[in-house]
Amino acid sequence: MAIYRFRVSFEDYDDIERDIDIKSNQTFEDLHRAIHQSTGYQVEASSSFYVSNDQWIKNEEIAFLPNQRKVNNGVALMGNSKLSSFIDDPHQKFYYTYNFDRPFDFHVELVKIILSDEPGKTYPCVARSLGEAPKITGSGIIPTAAATEVSEEFDFLNELDFQPEDTEDLEQMSDMGINTSEEAVEEEEEEKDEFMDEFSDNEGYDADDLQKDEY
Repeated sequence: MAIYRFRVSFEDYDDIERDIDIKSNQTFEDLHRAIHQSTGYQVEASSSFYVSNDQWIKNEEIAFLPNQRKVNNGVALMGNSKLSSFIDDPHQKFYYTYNFDRPFDFHVELVKIILSDEPGKTYPCVARSLGEAPKITGSGIIPTAAATEVSEEFDFLNELDFQPEDTEDLEQMSDMGINTSEEAVEEEEEEKDEFMDEFSDNEGYDADDLQKDEY
């Protein structure tokens, strides 16, 4: 039985790849599941492979958990579609979209055809793994290397009741050398209290004069 080796890469992350060996008579659903056993993503998500050319232009679709419109249009199903039925080129390419609710795109390319399977080996299997798959959060996808740093930053900002739209103002103030810490706020409050205490015993002091002085 021939073995196909597919190289799977994120469209937006060139430094993350998986090489997956799979039997030619196995299905696209087998490949779909193997990909996400290696990424750690949820498998039960509506997804599709598209037969593609060298420019990654989408053509025929092979779907997993398709919506009713696609079913009515007779879309090919991953579970019923053997890989060998869609291989017309020794470097066949498939554009792959995972999870249409929050889609991530992959390039899947046939890079090697091994003439026979290895006795006792279970297929599909990961033959090579490069880089750690980005983490999926409620707001999207975060590269793994930045995940810890981003988390710590937002923990600090949450303590200050920070709003995302304040980011630009905060950066500008820091560049100008303005102290944006809580200590600066406390010092300002203390100065204001001392100022009001100084004039509170002045019987001839008019509140209107204070307003004029402020202007």
